[in-house]
Amino acid sequence: MAKKVVAAMKTTTGKDFARVIRMVKSPKTGAYTFKENIVPNDQVKEFLAKK
Repeated sequence: MAKKVVAAMKTTTGKDFARVIRMVKSPKTGAYTFKENIVPNDQVKEFLAKK
């Protein structure tokens, strides 16, 4: 499935987006998990600033 997302991002409209991976700590176990989203380039800093 990841191959389809990467292939879609290589188009001319895909250059306006970035894949953002954020590490999130679980409140129950204390373990870290990774959340991955695709956001527009102008909203990357806002996305990372959120908790």
